[in-house]
Amino acid sequence: MAAIDGAEVAKHDNRKSCWIVLDSKVYDVTKFLPTHPGGAAIILKNAGTDATEEFKKYHPLNYVHDLPEGSVLGSVNPDTLGNLREKKEVNAAPAQSADGDKEIPHLTMCVSCPDFEKAAKAVLPHKSYVYASTSANTGLSLKTNLDDWSRINFRPRVMRNVGDVDSRRSIFGHTSQYPFYISPMGTLGAIHPEAEPEMVRGAVRKGAHMVVSTASTKTSDQIMQTFQDEQQRLNNKSPTRLFYQYYMPVDRKKAIELMHIVKKAGYKGIWITVDTPVLGKRTADRVLQAEEALAVGLAEEETASWETGGENAFAPAMGGRPVSGQLSPHTTWEDLAWIRKEWEGPIVLKGIQTAEDAKLAYEYGCDGILLSNHGGRQLHTAPSALMTLLEIRTYCPEIIGKLEIFLDGGLRDGSDVLKALCLGATAVGVGRPFMYALAAYGSQGVERCIDVLADELTLGMRLLGVTSLDQLKPEMVNATRLLNEMWRPENNSLSIKSRL
Repeated sequence: MAAIDGAEVAKHDNRKSCWIVLDSKVYDVTKFLPTHPGGAAIILKNAGTDATEEFKKYHPLNYVHDLPEGSVLGSVNPDTLGNLREKKEVNAAPAQSADGDKEIPHLTMCVSCPDFEKAAKAVLPHKSYVYASTSANTGLSLKTNLDDWSRINFRPRVMRNVGDVDSRRSIFGHTSQYPFYISPMGTLGAIHPEAEPEMVRGAVRKGAHMVVSTASTKTSDQIMQTFQDEQQRLNNKSPTRLFYQYYMPVDRKKAIELMHIVKKAGYKGIWITVDTPVLGKRTADRVLQAEEALAVGLAEEETASWETGGENAFAPAMGGRPVSGQLSPHTTWEDLAWIRKEWEGPIVLKGIQTAEDAKLAYEYGCDGILLSNHGGRQLHTAPSALMTLLEIRTYCPEIIGKLEIFLDGGLRDGSDVLKALCLGATAVGVGRPFMYALAAYGSQGVERCIDVLADELTLGMRLLGVTSLDQLKPEMVNATRLLNEMWRPENNSLSIKSRL
């Protein structure tokens, strides 16, 4: 088959005939436009061009295998790449720092987690910042995540010898010096050109555990290879281990195949995302996609279907564009039986938001649960992880200690880790601060963010009056303000005890 001239590709730059070049091959994506979960506009913006670099920001290149049969037209003639069309620009305003200055401060000026967001906002393109910061509906779930940490106070003890403190904590037998880990975040290529591998490098250098998203820009094998290379460079002295956040494909054969790939690669556990049977309403994302649609002439068309991608869309942990065929809305508790047959390691359910489901997870043999409302990106006015943890302590405390309990969402200070551990958490996940640190400073930013949290953590331990994490207990915090607002069966027609 003769190579296709770039000038011919350039002609196909519209909805009726849309071609793009990916990794030197020409694809006809016309039929795919209406079903692309990220919206048609982003594809039309790149129609008739070499879209490889833009594509790689969001997906591994092997995602092209999921395009409809017959999409591959052949290879582009490398001598005619200059004949490809120039990309259409979308007129979205760039993000600016508060003072309008795009310069970021020296890394040492980042002394708290919010400092990383300020730096990232100053350098990220508008679209990337929206991707990182967006939340569901009016943002109340995200606001609750942030606010609830401050609604629990410490009850510090004094006159204790706190000269030496030990902050080590294990996740499924894998010890780290931190009781926090890097949460899974999809599509990091939109945040930093080195994407997930750069995040891994920072984690390994500091010895922090990390959970990798199915929706990563790089493949699971590429990410694990980076991990192994960095471990080898450090003579395998880092305690870091990688776990895998698992979005279950609709097709069971593909679901099993993905589990086998992850297991073979060396990931130490799967964290099955259960809070996204459908994609939540990401308001800022919809506004941005509407702007992109206007810019490429889609103003006359209904955009909701382009934005959500239908029931088979799937949304990465931190809002990366959905991928068709992932995250079945038909998944049930009974599916855990065949999952356990295919996966021999630890299984965590990610997205538990009630005491009832926490107890079901225990009864179905899960090794852990992650209390989370998906970073405030799914259900409007969802409970914070702290509220769910208090609900578990109140209505089914017997499961605490029988499976590992993690939580994430809104943490911005290392001292807050202690609050979660006092209430029975095994460890706490931190997401956006690490994403912002990566965006502004790369792997060095990730290392700095770990240092900031670790310093706040050990300082908090000393001021609380403890020297090791096993000394933490519920009476070291005052959670009255949250407890007073907790859901109670006497205010509802059906008692929670009948459901537990």
